[in-house]
Parts: sequence; structure tokens; C-alpha cells
Amino acid sequence: MSFLSDFKSFAMRGNVMDLAVGVVVGGAFGQIVNSLVADIIMPPIGILVGGVDFSDLAFTLKPAEGTTAAVRINYGEFIQTCVNFLIIAFSIFLFVRLLSKLNRKKDEPTTVPPTKDQELLGEIRDLLKTQNKELEK
Repeated sequence: MSFLSDFKSFAMRGNVMDLAVGVVVGGAFGQIVNSLVADIIMPPIGILVGGVDFSDLAFTLKPAEGTTAAVRINYGEFIQTCVNFLIIAFSIFLFVRLLSKLNRKKDEPTTVPPTKDQELLGEIRDLLKTQNKELEK
């Protein structure tokens, strides 16, 4: 086989295509969650902490001089990224948990309580077992 035909057979496998779809959907989901965090969740958190916007927090090590930009440690961006990660991880956890509960409900067989006849037959069986044990003694 040639190199191109090997690559084509590899790229067209089901797992690779599923992975590609997962990456695209994951990227879109990431954008949705980033918007949720930045536009909906962080403004109330900013109000709770006194109107502080985390992304603006920084230490200036060397101020700007002329055309040279300032040297800053932007720890606010780091805090913002950590909060984004926690919210994304939590939302994915909730989504996976919901899916596993839905799958578990599908997989669990529905148990039907025994009918009165079945209960009586079970009692008869148990009585016969005890009588057989007494006869064996």
C-alpha cells in the first residue's frame, strides 16, 4: 500500500472521525462556557468582591518607558483562567453525570412485583423444602 492510501484508511476510521467531531463540538462548547463565565457569572462575582475585575489585577515590575511596554505580572488573568477552568470542569461534570443517570435508567431492568399467585407458589415451595429437610433427618 502507498503512503496516501494508508493515511486515507487511517483518517476514515470511525474512531478518528468520532474524535474529530468531539474536538469540534468541544471547541464550540468551550466558547459557550467561556461566554457564560465572562458575561454572566463573573459580573455578579465582581460585585460581590467590591466591583473588582479580576482580569485587571496585576503587579507592575517595571513601568512603561517611551515605546517600551510595562513589565507586569497579570495575576488577575490567572485567577480568571482558574475560575473559568473550575466552572467548565463543573459544568462538564454535571453534563456527564446527567448522561450517566439517563443511561443507567435505560439499562436497569424494570422489576415487576410478583403476583399473588407467584407469592403463594413461593410459599408452597418453601414449605415443601422445609418438609423435605425434616423427612431427611
